[in-house]
Amino acid sequence: QVQLVESGGASVQAGGSLRLSCKVSPSIWLVRCMAWFHQAPGKEREEVARIDLDGRTTYTDSVQGRFTASKNSRQNFMSLQMIKLQPEDSGMYYCAAGARAGCLFDFWGQGTQVNVST
Repeated sequence: QVQLVESGGASVQAGGSLRLSCKVSPSIWLVRCMAWFHQAPGKEREEVARIDLDGRTTYTDSVQGRFTASKNSRQNFMSLQMIKLQPEDSGMYYCAAGARAGCLFDFWGQGTQVNVST
């Protein structure tokens, strides 16, 4: 069983930056792909960044060029560097991981809260 624990959420002003982390236990090598999801208040959860087994990343259009996902296989965590934050980036951010082919997300963290004010 894989456990994911997010951290790094905070309140920032628009234009600011944050770095979210997702600690993977017992090992990041147990998963094939990982992703960050964003859930704004009153809206559905949506995937914003994905990183595969080989470290290749994909992003949704709204965060392309502002968010960067990366992983540290030695220390078992994934990060999401966020810059130029906007109020619409506010909400819960969840880390997800999949161990099966096809990048199906079986494991989820509890989320970390990001608030971006004007």
